[in-house]
Amino acid sequence: MKRVNQILVVFIFALTAVLIAVAALRAYDVYETDRRLAREQEELEIAQVYERNKEAQSRVGEMEAEIYELTKDKEELRRFIDNIQNGKPAEDTADETADGAVSGNDGLSENDAEAAYDGQTVSGNGAVSGNTVSGNTVSGNTVSGNTVSGNTVSGNTVSGNTVSGNTVSGNAVSENTVSGNGTAGHMTLAERRQLRSSMEETQSVNREDREHIAGSHIDFSGKKIACLGDSITAASNLENEENYQQYSYPSQLKEVLGAEEVYNLGIGGSSIGRYWLEAYVDRYREIPEDVDIIIIMGGTNDGFCASEKEFGSLDERAYRTFCGDLDELMRGLREDYPDADIFFATPLPNILHDYLMSERDYLLPQQRFADAILTLADEYGYQVVDLYNANILDSHDVDIVTDYMPDGVHGNHEGYRILAEHFASELIRYYEIGEKTVSGSDADALSENSVGAVSGDHADAVSADAPD
Repeated sequence: MKRVNQILVVFIFALTAVLIAVAALRAYDVYETDRRLAREQEELEIAQVYERNKEAQSRVGEMEAEIYELTKDKEELRRFIDNIQNGKPAEDTADETADGAVSGNDGLSENDAEAAYDGQTVSGNGAVSGNTVSGNTVSGNTVSGNTVSGNTVSGNTVSGNTVSGNTVSGNAVSENTVSGNGTAGHMTLAERRQLRSSMEETQSVNREDREHIAGSHIDFSGKKIACLGDSITAASNLENEENYQQYSYPSQLKEVLGAEEVYNLGIGGSSIGRYWLEAYVDRYREIPEDVDIIIIMGGTNDGFCASEKEFGSLDERAYRTFCGDLDELMRGLREDYPDADIFFATPLPNILHDYLMSERDYLLPQQRFADAILTLADEYGYQVVDLYNANILDSHDVDIVTDYMPDGVHGNHEGYRILAEHFASELIRYYEIGEKTVSGSDADALSENSVGAVSGDHADAVSADAPD
């Protein structure tokens, strides 16, 4: 009887083990099925995003061709750009009446100021405050029934609710101060636009850049620079020319600085994040290991692609989002290129972004991408050439399009030259401010304890103890 009980116990244990194994296998099968379904769902969603972005990029190409065609008629182009900025259909290029009256509008505060048409009347509006207007000519107009307060225009106070026959021009932006207002801090694109047009800003900054380059004593002759980027880095728009990459900003940067080597790692259409092709975060390791300086310019194609979901958040920094992939890119560069000086550049503001946004309501303002780059670069201690807020080469300005960026986003020969000279000047400024020596023979030249802040303001504070 005892033996029978022992056999029975063994049988029960064996049966229990079998049942547990069957349950485990069933649970594992359910787990694997759920994983497979989740993976298939994720792959489907990724494929849908890729297809959506493929269509968007194709549309961008059509838009570039439209704008290029419009450069043949500058007034037509001007109306086209104005319509996009004012939220009108892009094809609606009917002439605006020069004698129109604008009334009953809400208050305007800290917005871009547009040049007024001669002979217009503006009345019955809310308070207008905190704005600076410069670089424009306003004449023969009457402003009544409004409140204009707290503003200074080139040192002139506007008051009494009547402004007529005046010319406001020639204001300067220096040392992070808005002329006449005494407002310190990093200037935004909107604030700069109120001071002067992008063409005026571009020409002024380029003159300063060339003077700075000409007077520089910094030696880059032994330095290797890598430029990671998209079609703007690759010199798109010039592909039909023989040896067109000689006009790219990296090639011209090498010439201007006299650097030993400048690698052009620009690929047309590429994005920082993994929701589109040739993501920077997946290809930054193509940068040669022995480079001394790395420049990453991106965000333009991300703006053409990313919805709120793909943009993500700086709190979560999830995989396959702009914020998450940008964070991974910055972290990877620090780990894999510890001896290189790393510079990020925010994207140039472009009219194509607004044009595409007018057709696709899931897209986000370009400023969101620029702000994320600025925030994360500050966190990692990287330098930033803030092109977005610098108000240079902004294709919302018709003169910029006709003279420097004929398709609204890519440069011509001179446009890329201006970009190269700006990067060169900012690199020189960084090493001058940080009191660093740049030469191929001085291995200890790049001090790890001194950081020069590089931005569109040209005069940001320098912290001697900031981490590299």
